[in-house]
Amino acid sequence: MPLRTLIVDDEKLARDRLSRFLRAIDDVEMVGEAGNGPEAVQLIEAQRPDLVFLDIQMPGMDGFGVLRGLTHRPEVVFATAYETHAIKAFDVQAADYLLKPISRDRLGEAVRRVRARRAGGAPAPELSQLLEALRQRGRRYETQLPVEKGRQILILATDDVFWFEAEYRLVHAHTASERYMTNFTLKHLEERLDPEVFFRAHKSRLVNLRHVKAIAPWFAGRFKLVMRNPAASEVELSRAQARVLRRRMHW
Repeated sequence: MPLRTLIVDDEKLARDRLSRFLRAIDDVEMVGEAGNGPEAVQLIEAQRPDLVFLDIQMPGMDGFGVLRGLTHRPEVVFATAYETHAIKAFDVQAADYLLKPISRDRLGEAVRRVRARRAGGAPAPELSQLLEALRQRGRRYETQLPVEKGRQILILATDDVFWFEAEYRLVHAHTASERYMTNFTLKHLEERLDPEVFFRAHKSRLVNLRHVKAIAPWFAGRFKLVMRNPAASEVELSRAQARVLRRRMHW
């Protein structure tokens, strides 16, 4: 029987990539896609799929919230950019845990694991096995990104980016003296760039912490990040992310 499969991810590019890979696997039938948690719960309950590929970090209701809202319980493979949720994922007996960007081979392995579980031949992997696999794989973050300047496609070193900024559905990369247009969303960039370097300072800004010169008080107890470029540009730091950065940098 075909493995009836549904994808849940708030990022359309991620859904499209995963859907394209899954459609190339024999005996996998796509039955739907959801872009947020409440939509996922409704669609899973209506379609009752065999397998759900589930993003964890989504606004409003995250992947674990989706599972708590279900009466129908399919096999679940988590697909996320973050390793930190691995233990919790296996607490809810997920069949597998994929780190983005997901390769075709790794996706095929996850599908085979799900089929074996459904046939009664393979239990969920032990948590220790999962963590060891994550350690061995390691994360490979992008060091270069394509950007647009006029009609040219340039290759920009990520170390040269001071911050990324979303404006009217477009995301621009700011360097010391230039601004370039990209074809990425901020969430996609977060998944591809080293989180030890790039910090989500605001819902519309992703900042390279290596280029931050100072954290300056603003009004009403808020802060701005002062960059090291010649213009000493200031990037707004949201209240919530100020608390995160304070804990992280101990200031």
